[in-house]
Amino acid sequence: MAKEKVVLAYSGGLDTTCIIPWLKENYGYDVICACIDVGQGKELDGLEERAKLSGATKLYIEDVNDDFAENYIMPTIKADAVYEHKYLLGTSFARPVISKKLVEIARKEGAVAICHGATGKGNDQLRFELSIKALAPDIKIIACWRDPKWTLESREDEIEYCHAHGIDLPFDAEHSYSRDRNLWHISHEGLELEDPSNEPNYDDLLVLTTPIEKTPDVAEEVTIDFEKGDPVAVNGKKMKVADIIRELNVLGGKHGIGVIDIVENRVVGMKSRGVYETPGGTILLEAHQALEELCLDRDTIDFQRYIGVKFADLCYEGKWFCTLREALQAFVEKTNERVTGTVKLKLYKGNIIKAGTTSDYSLYSQSLASFTTGDLYDHKDASGFITLFGLPLKVRAMMDIEREKKEKSESK
Repeated sequence: MAKEKVVLAYSGGLDTTCIIPWLKENYGYDVICACIDVGQGKELDGLEERAKLSGATKLYIEDVNDDFAENYIMPTIKADAVYEHKYLLGTSFARPVISKKLVEIARKEGAVAICHGATGKGNDQLRFELSIKALAPDIKIIACWRDPKWTLESREDEIEYCHAHGIDLPFDAEHSYSRDRNLWHISHEGLELEDPSNEPNYDDLLVLTTPIEKTPDVAEEVTIDFEKGDPVAVNGKKMKVADIIRELNVLGGKHGIGVIDIVENRVVGMKSRGVYETPGGTILLEAHQALEELCLDRDTIDFQRYIGVKFADLCYEGKWFCTLREALQAFVEKTNERVTGTVKLKLYKGNIIKAGTTSDYSLYSQSLASFTTGDLYDHKDASGFITLFGLPLKVRAMMDIEREKKEKSESK
């Protein structure tokens, strides 16, 4: 009788390498490894050999970079969604696209379970499991770090476990930063970052970005063209969204753009400190907002700020595949119908400096904004407007004066 199958979200790191023999030993499953390529780069090298040496039956490496860029990153950018005013959600919106592909592979293979290696302390367990539940409620989820059968508590334990199962791979017990990398960003946790009083050691820490002290002393200009909120070209060269992000990562990284040091509030209730590098994303968000300033009216911009906060929270909490997030995206797609034009920026020493924004859908009228009186606006018209607009304030002040007079009279 054929064994049941489990699909493992596989990175090739120490944790997921250990999980392969652990699943076979404790559940008796055939293990199908699935590495979802969201832009990890060289981290994917040698994975097939490693997975098979560890006992996997099969390995899938699925490239979803374009899907990730167009259907997860861009809706978030169009919504101006930033978690706690700083975090551009790089890990958060990568998890649902990974989960969706895990479910597709599980269906294809007839697997009864999906396994992930996220810990019981982090947000990723929520993001993986809520996404899988939303897409495949019938598939079992195995979370190793919360499983009573999982007894490994350290890297040393995991390395010993690998050796005991004949897996001799180039892992060591030396601690390093815990990193997560994709097309959009790279995150860093651990070592000196675990103490908020410590300054990050940026010379050792940064991967995508040049430390500020080592950036060029001359500003670099970049232009980004948008159509309906989506970037379509950089410096006049048309590219797909994923390639635009890659190009902006290089430009932004060169000039020290997009490094944040944040103590964030995890969904599970604890605070965690991390450093995020998002050079291209920071430029893209800034450019998109510059164009919105020009093309959207005041009420729409005000409401979209609220939408952005809620969109970011839903994404951060792992609720990507929920009705509210889909409804918010529909609103955002509507507001971005006129967000078309060109934004010029200067990159210098970690700063993004606006250098001009143009759009055929601009709501800016130079004749209205100037001090010269035109046909559409007479300065005298403001008098009646101010009277009505300020009426509640005036009435309240008048009533306060009357009340104070009455109180003084009664106190005599």
